[in-house]
Amino acid sequence: MILSVNGKEYEILKLLGKGKGGYSYLATDGSTKYVLKQIHHEPCDYYQFGNKIEAELNDYKRLKKIGISMPKMLDVDTEQERILKEYIDGDTVYDMVIHDALPEDCLQQVKAMCKLLYPAHTNIDYFPTNFIMQDGILYYVDYECNDYMDEWNFENWGIKYWSKTEEFLKYVEEHS
Repeated sequence: MILSVNGKEYEILKLLGKGKGGYSYLATDGSTKYVLKQIHHEPCDYYQFGNKIEAELNDYKRLKKIGISMPKMLDVDTEQERILKEYIDGDTVYDMVIHDALPEDCLQQVKAMCKLLYPAHTNIDYFPTNFIMQDGILYYVDYECNDYMDEWNFENWGIKYWSKTEEFLKYVEEHS
């Protein structure tokens, strides 16, 4: 399959994942790997969206200003609702938890992110599929962020999915 972003074609190598707002694909231009995100408009019963492409752009700018480690946004095709991102290669925190291979450094780095996010009145989606460790650096590979609320911070919600808790194991069972 070939998808284009502003007229430049990318070969889709595989589906990386489906989120609330879109499908993320591993793509290549023949020499470099990228993530190409195609926004979708499928219903999500627990989250309300406005303009998804605009939200992605605004969230990226917000997180970049805060200083969160994340893939660079390389191009945006607003007409086709596609975003081209830098590809961060590595295992997700989700995969590392499943294989009992989560380095302690991952928890330290996500907590360091929280120290930047909370004073900026911001939460990110702490679900472990949204984080990849590459060369010792933890990256938040999604751009979604929201105004801070205690119930959705890392300590009250995210941490439940960063080890083999009851919540994590239930999620794995329901999505395997």
